[in-house]
Amino acid sequence: MAARSMLDAILMTRMQDDVTAALHETDGELEIEASADGLMAIAIAQHRANFDLWHEEDKARAPGASDAEIARVKHAIDALNQRRNDLMEKIDRWLLERLEQNEDAPLHSETPGLMIDRLSVLALKIYHTHEEAGRASATEAHRQRNRERLTLLCEQRRDLAGCLDELWREVLSGERRFKLYRQMKMYNDPELNPAMYGNSGS
Repeated sequence: MAARSMLDAILMTRMQDDVTAALHETDGELEIEASADGLMAIAIAQHRANFDLWHEEDKARAPGASDAEIARVKHAIDALNQRRNDLMEKIDRWLLERLEQNEDAPLHSETPGLMIDRLSVLALKIYHTHEEAGRASATEAHRQRNRERLTLLCEQRRDLAGCLDELWREVLSGERRFKLYRQMKMYNDPELNPAMYGNSGS
């Protein structure tokens, strides 16, 4: 695959929209190969993690949720957030392994993986805001407010997609570079989280 065609923001956002719709149509039962290689496959798995994270967070805020359910959801959210971050890093590793960057170029602080994650979250916001903008049981004021939100979200996504394409162009031309930034999450590590190692029973 030519380096220039490895990453295309428009194709990425279309995939995120398509996968979002398919996951909602199948109640989240769409089969996604979590271990697949290839940039788009990794990005699909990463978007799935964000989809699952979004809906687990909804459950945590449900009126009447029991303490046991909230605790279960909290653990699920931690695991999904770890997976989301691991897949962001996997996107960047996949790209870096296939690039020859200009090591003298200025460093860009935000990586393609981080930008793809932000696009993923925007796809979910756009989908749910579109639902609210047309919800028959809502007031017209509610629908109008969400139509305005939808316009702004779509603008923000266009801006971010353009920035991702521009970053990629600059990386390929040697004007800019990026490197892998590890998220270094501490809350899931029993050796780093004092709430975990402090209750070891010693």
